[in-house]
Formats: sequence, C-alpha cells, structure tokens
Amino acid sequence: MSTALRRKALAILALSPLLGTGPAAAQDAQPLRLIVGYSAGGPVDQGARLFGAALAQELGGTVVVENKPGANATLAGSEVVRARADGLTLWFAASPTITISPNVMPRMPFDPARDLTPVAPVLSYYNVLVVNHREPYRSAAELVAHAKAHPGTLNYGSAGVGASNHLGTLLFARRSGIEMSHIPYKGNAPAMADVIGGQLSMMMDIISTASSYIHSGRVRAVAVTSPQRNASLPDVPTFAESGIEGLKDFDVGGWYGIYGPRGMATDVVARLNQAINAALAQPGLRKRFKELGYEEWTGAPQALAERGSKERAMWACVTQGIVVD
Repeated sequence: MSTALRRKALAILALSPLLGTGPAAAQDAQPLRLIVGYSAGGPVDQGARLFGAALAQELGGTVVVENKPGANATLAGSEVVRARADGLTLWFAASPTITISPNVMPRMPFDPARDLTPVAPVLSYYNVLVVNHREPYRSAAELVAHAKAHPGTLNYGSAGVGASNHLGTLLFARRSGIEMSHIPYKGNAPAMADVIGGQLSMMMDIISTASSYIHSGRVRAVAVTSPQRNASLPDVPTFAESGIEGLKDFDVGGWYGIYGPRGMATDVVARLNQAINAALAQPGLRKRFKELGYEEWTGAPQALAERGSKERAMWACVTQGIVVD
C-alpha cells in the first residue's frame, strides 16, 4: 500500500468512531484540538506543533494547537478534563504536570490518574547540567568535590519552585551529598541568561533548548541526566559516568504524552493510538526530534499510565516539604 493510501486508511479508521463513518462524515470532520499548557515558542509548544503537523497528515484532517499556559500547565489539563470524551480534544502534556504537580500543589484541580484517559506516549527528554565558563569544574565529580570544599558557595537556577529542573538538581545534590542554594526564576530563559552572565553557577535545562547555548560556547555542559549519552551531545558524559556512588543509577528525565478526558471509548483510544504512532514513525519527524535531542518513546496507552504512576511515586519522595501555590 502506498504512503498516501495508508494515511487515508488510517484517517478513516481514526476519525470514523469519532465523527461517524463514510466520505460525508470525513468531509464534515471537526478539527482535532491539541491543548498545550505552555506559551508559544517554548520547548513543549515546539514539540506539539511538530507532532501536530505529522498527526494531521496521518488523519487527513486538521489539528489545531491551542496554548493555555498557567498554573503549572493545569489550566490546559482542566480544559481537557472538562471536554467531551469524543477524541477531538487532547492534551499534549509534559510530564511534570502529571508526575510532580500532584505532589507539590495543595489544590491540584484534577487527579491525573482518575480524570484523564492515557492515549499514547510521544517522546522522552532529558536535561543537561550547564555551568558558567568561569566555574572551575568540568565534570560532575569535580563539581561535587568543589561543593564539598567550598560549602554554601554554589547556587543553581530553575524555572521555578517545583519545576522539573529544580527537583532534578535537588535530587543530584542529595544523592551526591552536597548543598547548593536554589534560585527560582519565572522560566528557564531568564535563568539561562544569568548562568551565561555569571550571576548563577549552574542550572539544568532541557537538552533541546540548552544545546544551542552549549554549541555556541556560551555555557559549558557538565553532564546529562539520561542513562546513556545523548546523540546531540555525544561528548557530554552522563551523571552515572561520574563514579559517584549515589549517581550510578541516575536517570532523571521527562516526557510528553497524549491524554484525553476520562471516559473515552476504548476503540477511539486504540485508533488514535495507532494514528499517533504512525505520525511518530514519519522519517522527517523522527529526524527533527533527534536533532533536538529528544529520544523516541512510543507504545500503548498502558505504557503512558504506568510511567506516570511510577514517577509520581518517585517525585513524592523528593518533594517532601515543597509546596507550590
């Protein structure tokens, strides 16, 4: 079967349970809304728009990306929770809202495990620890040794209290037995600007956005948080390579996944999952995601549900005493 015919068949399979069957139903198809919990131009929005374009090709219809930032992306999640369970409103969710926010927000407006339907994983991402060029350490082991020799002198930035890069750095510090001061910012961009300027010692940032600063020489990469080296930063070691006992199994990343409202029909979920996996298999999209430092992660809805549950439990241990309004 040709690519065009395969896409047309997938479109009919995916849209028929949502909108009816037959050519007339396809012609009258409503656009699929893909809700994003962050502002336009950021890494999550970038990923959603690349993915949305590929999904539209597979469905043979229109996919509209809608940005609804705010409240740790729970505004976007709430929009999806309230939507009809017809498969036409989906959430392009970044994992922190699913795994971290339930542990740090005292008034989480919905329960990710109860109020959403997992549809499909999209991809995984990892962070890289970057430092100002004037800092003397060039590896995780040297950083830890410096922190122990100069207690209280190092600080790190993040996108805010409870952000994934705040908690990832905190976990690194705890496992390696050092103390550093946390400086929260309103987003990664201003924190990165202060690392470059020397007001901050370091920060963790998503590889897809940090790599341009690394390649241009504005910051120095120390280690990536993935279990293996990242293809876009092959010369940067992992934390696990540092030789530090507490970091041997250091594996702290995030992911994007597609969710719908609670109560979606199983056949609708199955057909959407099929279309999403076909979109993610497109060579052009795979190449672009790899260039941005993302890692492939596809599969069934259950894989998304299981990873969300596992990581909520992991972050519950790290976030004790941390509260975000």
